[in-house]
Amino acid sequence: MIGQLYYTILYEPIFNALIGIYHILPWKDFGVAIILVTLGIKIILYFPSLSSIKSQRALQEIQPKLDAIREKYKNEKEKMSQELMKFYKENKVNPFSSCLPLLIQFPILIALYRVFIGGLTLDPATGILVPDQLQYLYDGLRSIYDHTPLSTMFLGFIDMSRSKNVVLAVLAAGFQFWQARMLEKRKPKVKTEGAKDEALAANINRQMMYLFPLMTLYFGYVFPAGLTLYWLVSTLFTIAQQYYIFKKHPVKTDAPLPTPQVH
Repeated sequence: MIGQLYYTILYEPIFNALIGIYHILPWKDFGVAIILVTLGIKIILYFPSLSSIKSQRALQEIQPKLDAIREKYKNEKEKMSQELMKFYKENKVNPFSSCLPLLIQFPILIALYRVFIGGLTLDPATGILVPDQLQYLYDGLRSIYDHTPLSTMFLGFIDMSRSKNVVLAVLAAGFQFWQARMLEKRKPKVKTEGAKDEALAANINRQMMYLFPLMTLYFGYVFPAGLTLYWLVSTLFTIAQQYYIFKKHPVKTDAPLPTPQVH
């Protein structure tokens, strides 16, 4: 039941969107179809992603106040947690909201991976989708592509169904590093002596800023190029969102530290 639901809700719509867009393109370019599907997914996820970026910006802006609370209650861990949660609630900031788009994107990535690994299996003699994949096409598309060859090429020379594309892997990793670097530059430095936990978290975040792009580089190389292209375009879209938010709402880091009230 769960597997059938997964195919109905995610796999089939993405698979049919790719084939459908490919079909209506005058020049039949599968890479362009992937880019358009990616933009469609990002538009659907636009508001959750926007909320995540705004939440990250808000957390950066209130960081000095959080540091002051941690310094105030550095010897009272339970009280510190209570005051931090109260502060988040009063300022309407959810420290975990930045994870939401990643959680939403994860099943989409799995569906895309399945599409590119198994969904684009063509008969080598005819270039027609194999029967196991034709069954997932909606009737209108199935009636066309049960006898029409399909090309998985991008720009005429990049096969989206094949792996080990170094250029796309490097670009995807590079832009992911840039995206993370944009956030890192806007994080105020930890200034309170009592904020050791925050300093540790900041160090971990800096390590992740390098680790995740390296993972993207590896997976972008070993996975099909279509999935890597999706990740590259998705990252570029997110960079544009971040630039817009940070340009419109710059982080204020020079505000004086408040003195938390004891309750």
